[in-house]
Amino acid sequence: MSHHIVILGSGFAACTAVKTLRKQGFQGDISLVAPRPELFYFPSLIWVPSGQRKYEDLAVPLHRFLEKNRVEYIQSSVTGLLAEEKTVVLEDDKTLSYDAVIIATGGRYIRKLPGIENACIACSGWQDTKAFSDKLAAMNEGTIAFGFAGNPKEPSAMRGGPVFEFLFGVDTLLRKQGRRDKFKLVFFSPAPTPGKRLGEKAVDRLLGEMKKRDIQTYLGKKMKSFSDSAVETEGAKFDADLILFIPGMTGPAWAANSGLTLSEGGFFQANEFCQVEGQDHVFVAGDAGSFPGPEWKPKQAHMADLQAEAAAKNALEAIQFKPPAHRFKTELICIVDTLSNASMVYRDPKRSFMLKMPPLHWAKVMFEKVYLKEYR
Repeated sequence: MSHHIVILGSGFAACTAVKTLRKQGFQGDISLVAPRPELFYFPSLIWVPSGQRKYEDLAVPLHRFLEKNRVEYIQSSVTGLLAEEKTVVLEDDKTLSYDAVIIATGGRYIRKLPGIENACIACSGWQDTKAFSDKLAAMNEGTIAFGFAGNPKEPSAMRGGPVFEFLFGVDTLLRKQGRRDKFKLVFFSPAPTPGKRLGEKAVDRLLGEMKKRDIQTYLGKKMKSFSDSAVETEGAKFDADLILFIPGMTGPAWAANSGLTLSEGGFFQANEFCQVEGQDHVFVAGDAGSFPGPEWKPKQAHMADLQAEAAAKNALEAIQFKPPAHRFKTELICIVDTLSNASMVYRDPKRSFMLKMPPLHWAKVMFEKVYLKEYR
C-alpha cells in the first residue's frame, strides 16, 4: 500500500519538507498544494531598493524541483481541513485525502491599524517592496519612516530584522548617491528595546548604529495610525513622506476553518515535534505555527527549514503508527546587511554573539545563490 503525504504551501518549509521526505527514503506519493508553483526568496527583498534584485531573481519556478522529487503539484488554495476524515478542503469545495499532512502555508501580517494602506508592507511580497523602491527613487528630499510591530497575543510573531536592513541599506544607498543630506530617516517601534530577541548587546549596537547614522528614533509607544504624510503613536506624531512597515503576524486565513487547535495569536498550536496539538497525522512548520521554545524564538526562513525537517521525519513516523521522535532545534541566525557591511547575530539556548565585518555581506549574497541552486 502506497502512503500519501500532502504538503500545503510552496515556501521554505514546504520545499524543505519535500527534500527531507525523499532523503529519508520515502517512496510514496507526495502532493504539494499552492496557488503558484514557485519559491519566493523573501530575504533578498532588502536589495530591491538598490536595484540589485529583480522579480525574476527572487521568484523561483519549482517545476523542475517538483518533477525531480516526483511531487504532484495541485494549483489551489486551502480553505479548510477535516482532521477526522484526513482530508484537506480546497477551493471550489474540492477535497484531497492524506495519510499525513504538513501545513506550511505561512502566516499573515495584521493590517488593522487605521491608514495602514499608506505604508509599504515590506516582506509581504514583491509589489509592496517594489512600490517602496520606486517611490524612493522618485523622491528628491523628504522624511522616510521605517518601523515594525508585533502581535500582542503572540510576542514571537514579529519580523523586525528586515526593517533594520532596509533602514541601514537605504541610508547607505542615499550616501552613495550623494543625497543623504536631503533626507531625514526615522525608525519607530512600540517596543522600547527593538530587536531584543537578537540579544541585549545587539539592541545596543543597532541603536548605536542609528545614532551614528543620524537616524531619529521613536520607541516604546503604541501605534495609533498612518496617513499619507505622517505616522502617529500614543507618544508622538511625526511627518513621513514614505513609510516602510512590518506589522505583527497571525496565522493563515483558513486556520479558522480548520477545526484545529489554535494559539491565542491565531497560529496552529504545535508541540516540540511540530505536531499540531491533539492530532496524530497533522504537522506544521514555519510561520503558520506557534511553537514551544524560548521567548526569543524567531520567525524566519532558517527556523522554518529546521521545523520542516522535524515535521517531515515525524510525518513518516505517523504513517507507520509510531510516536513522533524528532524535535526541532531553536536557533536564530541573522545577517543584518547594510549593502556595504553586515553583522551576524547568532543565538541558541546556550549562547549568543554578534560579529560585524564586510565579508558577511558577501556571505549573505553567496548563501542566497547556494540555497536557491537546487531549485533553479
